Amino acid sequence: MKHLTTALLLCGTSLLAATAAGAQTLTVQTSFSSGDYSTRFLTEEWLPKIAERTDGRIHITLVSNGAVVPPRETPEAVAAGVLDGDWTGPHYFSGVEPAFGLLGDLIAGYDTPEQMMGFCREGPGAALLQEAMDVIQQGEVTVVACGPYSREALVSRVPIRTFDDLKGKKIRAPEGLASAVFAAAGATPVNIPFTEVFGALEKGIVDAADVSAYVNNDAIGIHEVAPYPLYPGIHSMPSMQFTLSTATWEDLSPEDQATLRDWWYDAMIALREAVAAEDEALVARDTADPNITVINWAQEDRDKLRAVARTQWEAYAEKSPLARKVYEAHVAYMHQIGLLDD
Repeated sequence: MKHLTTALLLCGTSLLAATAAGAQTLTVQTSFSSGDYSTRFLTEEWLPKIAERTDGRIHITLVSNGAVVPPRETPEAVAAGVLDGDWTGPHYFSGVEPAFGLLGDLIAGYDTPEQMMGFCREGPGAALLQEAMDVIQQGEVTVVACGPYSREALVSRVPIRTFDDLKGKKIRAPEGLASAVFAAAGATPVNIPFTEVFGALEKGIVDAADVSAYVNNDAIGIHEVAPYPLYPGIHSMPSMQFTLSTATWEDLSPEDQATLRDWWYDAMIALREAVAAEDEALVARDTADPNITVINWAQEDRDKLRAVARTQWEAYAEKSPLARKVYEAHVAYMHQIGLLDD
């Protein structure tokens, strides 16, 4: 609340600006850092497109992670008018409503970003995210869209070629669902800060680590100390949400609301394709490098991890009635698309 109060004093009224021509500039805080590939791609390639698609009626300014308020406070800031919206990970808010945890990253759940995007766009995901947002902001924040853009790779200093190879491995993972899934699979989760991951791998304090997408892992040189990356990843596929204050959303015409929603999904699909292309190029390079072994789990092993993970999703679902509802919706959707058959 201290951060939000400070931001209110600094920002005064809403950061929504209107030009003489009636154009609206929406200030949206992301969970991307300022120098991220994702931030650059969206700023350069996709922010101009929303102005084009709305004939200049809507412009968006992205501000980086923590620029206005800490990431866990973005819904409160949007409701208060300090921000017009957020473009961030729902998992940040799981401490307030556990359903956000299952909506933000269903560890070892979906095989591809397209599948989880379908849960949000065609399935019940966005509506469930709105229910969770209403729990913490009482209708003052509108969920426009949601979905992931990449699956994180798991970096490892030792070969983890199959599901059974997880047993006994020390794996850096955040507290919560990720740690619970790894533990249920026989690994030992270790919670250490991101800044210490490189050294922990180098010194053998951990055998593997939940870090980021392949392109981001490459950028920090982590494969120098973890030459057995698992790609495509086996665990984390963080989703993102795009929200606006309900007051801002309702000021838009139905046409511009539809355009904004479609624009966001198109941008995330384009980002997904761009990141995948970057990843694939790096994987091809590293596959030819005798010092790096890129490991791609067989579908059988991925299915085994999903079965173990499901026991942890179900346990997590007991944290709140809405978390139970989200869990059941995920399972029903995965049955519908053929990821689960029991």
